[in-house]
Amino acid sequence: MKNLNNSLESPVNCVRCEVQFKEILELLDSLNRTIQDDEDISLILRDSLLVLSRRSEFLRGSVTILDRRSGRIFTKESFGFSSEEQNRGIYVLGEGITGEVVETGKPIMVERISADPRFLNRTGARRNVGEENTSFLCVPVKSNREVIGTLSIDRETGDLEETMRDLKVIEIVASMISQAVRLYRAHHEERQELISENLRLTEALEASLRPRHIIGETTNMRGLYAMVKRVARTNATVLILGESGVGKELVARAVHEESDRREKPFISLNCAALPENIIESELFGHERGAFTGAVAERKGRFELAEGGTIFLDEIGELSMNMQAKLLRVLQEREFERVGGMQTLRADVRVLAATNRDLEEEVRQTRFREDLYYRLNIIPLTVPPFTGTQG
Repeated sequence: MKNLNNSLESPVNCVRCEVQFKEILELLDSLNRTIQDDEDISLILRDSLLVLSRRSEFLRGSVTILDRRSGRIFTKESFGFSSEEQNRGIYVLGEGITGEVVETGKPIMVERISADPRFLNRTGARRNVGEENTSFLCVPVKSNREVIGTLSIDRETGDLEETMRDLKVIEIVASMISQAVRLYRAHHEERQELISENLRLTEALEASLRPRHIIGETTNMRGLYAMVKRVARTNATVLILGESGVGKELVARAVHEESDRREKPFISLNCAALPENIIESELFGHERGAFTGAVAERKGRFELAEGGTIFLDEIGELSMNMQAKLLRVLQEREFERVGGMQTLRADVRVLAATNRDLEEEVRQTRFREDLYYRLNIIPLTVPPFTGTQG
């Protein structure tokens, strides 16, 4: 570097050197005014590259910054690159020339990129690297002794001494913009930290909203989770709608587990699985001798669910007779066992589910309208293809 220093300090060898030296001083003076005048950090970097772009030999240039959290080196500002090309300018430590400069903290001058396999052309801005007659100069940007990024320039391949002089120039420029790069990186890392924290809190909130045993992160599912939370705080009857197999019972169990009744029983019955005479006994219980085979008194599901929740799946399959008996329980909160005379009270929350269109069933007189409105106080629709676990 001795010759380079001499050429910068004593450019008196020839008229050409004097002209070049004057150009360099004008460039550095213009750059210094830019840094002094701009208050916005991004503008300092952008305008600094704009000053460099006025030097006719410089074809492209970029400032990269090392993100300490991710270990990635990303391109912050550039000239001679499209937005897409700039966005592709991402490296890791030791990768390509840029990664090597950040890792070692030493400048690298590639006299001809077509002859150096380290040159990756990650941005894709150089269409055919194998035919490029271009030099690549890359220097570290440092804060104290820490490498925080790079400044790189593509220039026309020419006189080696001139190229070396330009390398020295961009080292000076890298030193001048180091404060702006350091401040931008601190801002960037703080912002990334806030984004990560926001994402963590969002995921924690969604996890708290998501009931156990149910998975799914679609917008519809997140809406369902929030609705389950709200519904659970009430004591209202809930009608759960959805296709077969989407997990309606899991949603009913989630409503129970989020409610004040969570410590009490959750009892379920599939209304499509049993004939009418058995369903009545299952729901309300029976007395000894009430029918053939009733050799002992038996509690029904409503008694077993006392203080808790009863879930009636496939409610649309109930006969009109059983619908009338269920309506009485919902209205009066009382019932009798099959063959019994004693009226029993029912402190039970009723959740029902169906895959049928109950409004159409009402129109076809296959489902009682008064029961439908008693059940449909709060409807919950489960989106199709709900995943389940556990």
